[in-house]
Order: sequence, then structure tokens, then C-alpha cells
Amino acid sequence: MTEPVIIAVPKGRILEEALPLLAQVGVVPEPAFADESSRALRFKTNRSDIDIIRVRAFDVATFVAHGAAQLGIVGSDVIGEFGYSELYAPVDLGIGHCRLSVAEPADMAAKDDPRGWSHVRIATKYPGLTQAHFEARGVQAECVKLNGAMELAPILGLAPRIVDLVSSGRTLKENGLVEVEVIEQVTSRLIVNRAGFKTRTDKVVPLVDAFRRTVAEAAA
Repeated sequence: MTEPVIIAVPKGRILEEALPLLAQVGVVPEPAFADESSRALRFKTNRSDIDIIRVRAFDVATFVAHGAAQLGIVGSDVIGEFGYSELYAPVDLGIGHCRLSVAEPADMAAKDDPRGWSHVRIATKYPGLTQAHFEARGVQAECVKLNGAMELAPILGLAPRIVDLVSSGRTLKENGLVEVEVIEQVTSRLIVNRAGFKTRTDKVVPLVDAFRRTVAEAAA
């Protein structure tokens, strides 16, 4: 019996937007998927040939790049940060809209001009994208890698600025920070393992086409 195709989805905000999209494509997770007390990570779906795994957003890219999952849903920020050559991102799903931005304390921003920066110290979980952005501007960036609670870095003196995802901006505001520069706009993409795209064409290609068709219909 052929192993099911595995779709990796991220925990959190993107998942809430991704589930209706999956349903439109014809993939509905088993009821246990909605059980918040469940510790399970792999789930059956209404299709015997498709399983879903629920992991951290950064891990979605890793599972798909290494072929442990054949498809995934993840933000363009994650794709850009890792730069995995094994990933193919054929469909912009038009969900998970946010932006990757530089932020700093409001009192600092009041007298600061990003155009005058020559060296910055920044706390972020996106050191790759951050370095590339500032290198392109001729600015030396010293990145302090954090996996969360970025807003604490300026407050506690770890780094005066942060680079993080911003949606409403509420978290920044509540921690006395303001956006001073947008690095890139972010949306969620369907990603595919390149090898899996070739070796499991009969399963993967129809799924990619279904996602593409669903997104196109929503935009029409």
C-alpha cells in the first residue's frame, strides 16, 4: 500500500485561515485535529491517501524540504529565511497577510532616521532575511537570535531594535515600540518538495492544481 501524502501545516494564526482553504480543496482533518487538549501531531483526513501534520511554522519548511512531508503551508518569511533549494512554492494562498518590519522604542524613533544607519544591533528570529536586507543597504547588522518574546529585547537592553512579523501592531504598541521600516510584505504559500513533486506526480500535482484553482476562484 502506498504511503499517504503528508501535508504540513503550522500551528497558530495561519492555521485558522488555512483550514477553510483545505476544506475547499477537499481535505478535512479528522475530528481529533480540533481537540485542543490533544497532543497528537499527525492526523488522518477524510481522504485515506492524505495525512496532516501540525508543527511549528519554521518546522513546516524543514519537514517539506527534507521530504518528510510532501506539501506544506507556510509564510513567505519562513521560505525566505531558510532558502531551501529543495522547496518549490507554486501558489500564493493569499492568507496570513502581515509584514516583516524593523521596530524600536517610540522615544528612540522620535529622533531616529533609518536612512542614517551605518550599524544596527537587532534581536530577531530572522537573521538571514535581516542580514540580507541591511547588507543591500550597506548597513552592518549585528543580529541576536531569539525565538520569541522579541519585544523584551529593547526593554531589557539586549538589543535596541527588533525585526519581527507585524499584523495589527498591537503587540508593538503595548510594549512601547513602533515600526520604522518594512522589510517585506508576507503571505502564506503552498510549498512542495521538489523530489516529491516528481516522484509522486499522480498525488501531488492534482493537489497543487486544486489549491491554485481554489485561490483563483476566491480572487475572481
